[in-house]
Amino acid sequence: MTILAEYMSIFAHKSNNMNFEEYVAYFEAVLAEPEKHPLYSDPEYLNYTKLNWSRMNRWLKRFDVQEEVKQQIAAIAEPQQWLLITEPWCGDAAHTVPQIVKMAALNSNIQLDIQLRDAEPYLISDYLTNGGKSIPKLIVRNVAGEDLFIWGPRPQSAQELFQQMNAEQKTFEELKEALQRWYNADKGEELQKEFLAFFRSERKKVG
Repeated sequence: MTILAEYMSIFAHKSNNMNFEEYVAYFEAVLAEPEKHPLYSDPEYLNYTKLNWSRMNRWLKRFDVQEEVKQQIAAIAEPQQWLLITEPWCGDAAHTVPQIVKMAALNSNIQLDIQLRDAEPYLISDYLTNGGKSIPKLIVRNVAGEDLFIWGPRPQSAQELFQQMNAEQKTFEELKEALQRWYNADKGEELQKEFLAFFRSERKKVG
């Protein structure tokens, strides 16, 4: 076993971790047989999840990782676990999860694991946002299991928009539409800026 393989064994999949392909298969199963997943038995909820599926796949095709981000990811020399907490019903995740997936795929030192928010081990309880279980949430860990970076549930400007509209008591539909417009206009730019800040800080630590 190589040194890299030994390190990666530390991040071996636990019972409720999925890789992205397994998450996609779960997503497809929800859409194919929503009656087996009580949360999605509501037609309106299911239709929204179908939209999320389309948006996720659109970003997988269209999202371009910036050159500096590529360089910073390529420079990651030690194994990391990127643990992503999400759910198919999450509108924000439909935009940012595929962007994170495409970044993680650029370096074999990165192991991307996905957990569902609403299933054991309920890791989201340790990573609340203002007391709530907002997702998606990304936790980047080193081989010692230490948290290096926590991101989510959305880029800062989108979060500020969300908080402002909540304070103004906007409806859920208004919130959804405003955030959808924000993500379409931003195209993953702010998310990458936030990740770049993390990558640069890590590079400074190692000299």
